Amino acid sequence: MTSPGKYRRLSRAATASGHFVILAIDHRLNVMEGLERTQGQPLTGDQFTAFKREVIEALMPAGASALLTDPQFGIAPGFAQGWLPAQAGLLAPLEETDYTIHPSQRTFRAIPGWSPAAIERSGADGVKLLLYYHPEARDAASQREAVERTIEACAAADIPLYLEPITFSPDPARTLSPAELTDVVVASASLFSAMGIDVLKTEFPVDVREQPDEAVWRAALRRLDDACTVPWALLSAGAPYATFVRQTALACEAGSSGVIAGRALWAEEVALSGAERSAFLQTNGRQRMAELAAICQASGRDFRARTTPPPPF
Repeated sequence: MTSPGKYRRLSRAATASGHFVILAIDHRLNVMEGLERTQGQPLTGDQFTAFKREVIEALMPAGASALLTDPQFGIAPGFAQGWLPAQAGLLAPLEETDYTIHPSQRTFRAIPGWSPAAIERSGADGVKLLLYYHPEARDAASQREAVERTIEACAAADIPLYLEPITFSPDPARTLSPAELTDVVVASASLFSAMGIDVLKTEFPVDVREQPDEAVWRAALRRLDDACTVPWALLSAGAPYATFVRQTALACEAGSSGVIAGRALWAEEVALSGAERSAFLQTNGRQRMAELAAICQASGRDFRARTTPPPPF
């Protein structure tokens, strides 16, 4: 049974019809490095904040129900400067991620001074935790323990946890086979939803480059939906928009409650600047957000179908 506080915060992050259409721009070092390559010189914190602000102000009004952004370059300056959207839900990441090392070495590390309680005090509506996970990895037990601690901390703060388990090969010398990738994504959905997370933010359960057959996609999505006992939403994972929009349509048909989408919406802007960037956001970016919102509205599952409402007072 969901507490009144969690239920209210989940509702604030969703549309009136109960679908998640969440703009994700909590990216930090990897996107900052891309922007530095574009402009040919180091980026200041203020410049990085300005990039995020431009994306947020352009795309949020095009159909987003909530925003996922980081505390340093998104939430703090957004509040201070008055440009965070007041009527939309707000999610914050809990973790720091080092992309210079292999995923097998990326253990959970919280942003210094940041916690579910701090996120709740900031006025946000949800905690996002990205976790690299494979059940046969050396640190699988410690990663599960990190999820357990975070579930407990979120319960104490009365704020929902959106868990994002990312599959990887425990052996740096090989990649996962297509079948293993699907199996691990499905197993992770089963494991973590049973542990008591509130929403699963999941990668697509198929390596679409190796398996382009949509019949395979549909079968994997059915397995994912059967395994997951909480609402789930699809992340874009850097997929090209043309691929992600099709993945979204099939995921919603299979039972997804929506999307938490980042680079599929705005990745091209990293390589643009000035008027070109603004034009792309106002045309392609807004069209993409509106299209995803329409798909979620038309065929997504209301998150309340898998969230037990609180009892009356």
